Amino acid sequence: MVALDKDGQVLIKKGDAKAIIFARSALKSLQAAAMLRNGLQVNQKQLALICASHSGSSAHIEVARSILSEHGLSESDLQNAKDRPLGEIERINWGTKPAERITHNCSGKHSGMLATCIARGWDKHTYLNQDHPLQIAIKAEIEEMSGEQIAITSIDGCGAPLFGFSITGLAKAINKLVRSSDPIHQQIVAACQKYPELVAGENRLTTRMMKAVPGLFMKEGAEGVEVCALSDGRTIAMKIIDGSWRPVAPIIQEIFQRWNVPMPDETVKITGGDQVVGQVVATI
Repeated sequence: MVALDKDGQVLIKKGDAKAIIFARSALKSLQAAAMLRNGLQVNQKQLALICASHSGSSAHIEVARSILSEHGLSESDLQNAKDRPLGEIERINWGTKPAERITHNCSGKHSGMLATCIARGWDKHTYLNQDHPLQIAIKAEIEEMSGEQIAITSIDGCGAPLFGFSITGLAKAINKLVRSSDPIHQQIVAACQKYPELVAGENRLTTRMMKAVPGLFMKEGAEGVEVCALSDGRTIAMKIIDGSWRPVAPIIQEIFQRWNVPMPDETVKITGGDQVVGQVVATI
């Protein structure tokens, strides 16, 4: 875990701050920046969904489909993995229907990638290849924002290229994003803050926090990755080594208390039988 001040200097670090991690979906804002930089034109709702790991509600699916249709694309063009909705309620409502690509939590990002290919005249069939111009542009955006060279490239669960660099680099990238004077970066932050319900979904930590804390930008990634940044640039980036989500809110809560930033009570309670017998506490 790394916490930065508003100028991007390290305030707090726990664990190996130079360890190479896969930031997973916490990188979607940077991927979106490369898309906009290469001609993608979308509205704010669509941009928020491109940055999202969405729950798979009807509203999420509708926005993803609108990105595709407005660029002459269809669901058959998507090459991301198939999945049922990510959100608990949304998955229950989906029932026994088979998994689809449009309901995968990354379908917004993939729709944006395809739309960017259409805007630039790039091959849409190979958009997930590491040597595709879009993926080269995304890698360059990440390196520029993080101040680091990509240490390793793999494949994410959705099928897109996955870039490894340090947790400190991730924190610095998000710090730069929220402080940036670049209109592209400002578009991304504004869209996510306006539509936090599209960035994640109802009853999820990211959406709850962005609704409750003015000026907060927040994004999770699979297996215990989380980034959150205040409008003045103070930033937290973390990777929970066992992939658990349970420590995330307590860590944010502890640091926000030190910063005198009000936030909703996200205490993680421990129960014994029907009674609360303790809570998860961050010792930083």
